[in-house]
Amino acid sequence: MLAETKYQHIVLDDYKVPVIAGTTMKVVELASAHLAYGWSAEELHFQFPDLTLGQIYSALAYYWDNQSALEKDIEKRLESTEKIRRATGETPLMKRLKSKGLI
Repeated sequence: MLAETKYQHIVLDDYKVPVIAGTTMKVVELASAHLAYGWSAEELHFQFPDLTLGQIYSALAYYWDNQSALEKDIEKRLESTEKIRRATGETPLMKRLKSKGLI
């Protein structure tokens, strides 16, 4: 079940996570791409052509209006990713690249 928000294209899923209506794209994922790469709404539209500019602008507005909470979510995701990376250890590909002096 989805809950509506005051943002036209943004709904909250069962876990109260803001997603772009009619998609599986979480607002935090789009905001992360915006922040990491400095992409404008138009560039985000180029990178995610299934999203409309209206959806993208609504997601960015939601992010900026809820920046603190979403940045905590981004930080939590980064910590989780780093924990998994450390637990996984060095992959065979990384070992080969290092042995060749490529990284």
